[in-house]
Amino acid sequence: MDYAGTLTYAKKWAEAGKLEEWVHAYLLSDGDHKEFSEGLKLVDRIFLGPVTMPVKLFTRCSGPEENMRFRIHPGWWEHKVQLIIEAVKSGADLPPLIVHYLIPEGQSEGEFELNDGNHRWEACHQLGIEEAPVIFWITDRYEYEHFLAHYGHYLA
Repeated sequence: MDYAGTLTYAKKWAEAGKLEEWVHAYLLSDGDHKEFSEGLKLVDRIFLGPVTMPVKLFTRCSGPEENMRFRIHPGWWEHKVQLIIEAVKSGADLPPLIVHYLIPEGQSEGEFELNDGNHRWEACHQLGIEEAPVIFWITDRYEYEHFLAHYGHYLA
């Protein structure tokens, strides 16, 4: 299949039953996250999407703020976010966010870990965009069933 790091191509690959392959192709090229791709390959995962969901459900894990798990230089962060804002305004076909749905040990509720797309999420936030396309990956069968029970209506 032809590849492009866009929502359009993510949907095409998903329709062909190759969503996981698209994720790895993206992470190894446009997404520039080789380590993330390698980590995803360590065990079997369930991949869902792309699906449009409210961005308020997700929290960034990278950025210039001190509390971020992955800190990014403020100047570089703002530069990248502004480039994405301009791309969104011009109607660019951007890739979906990639999010891990998990239930942390000792908790009964699931949470969304935004693994790829922190700059895109921030651009949505700054532009007042309330929904964005997302690809989810889930490791555990119980988490998958929990996701379907609470968020499965987005998949319809």
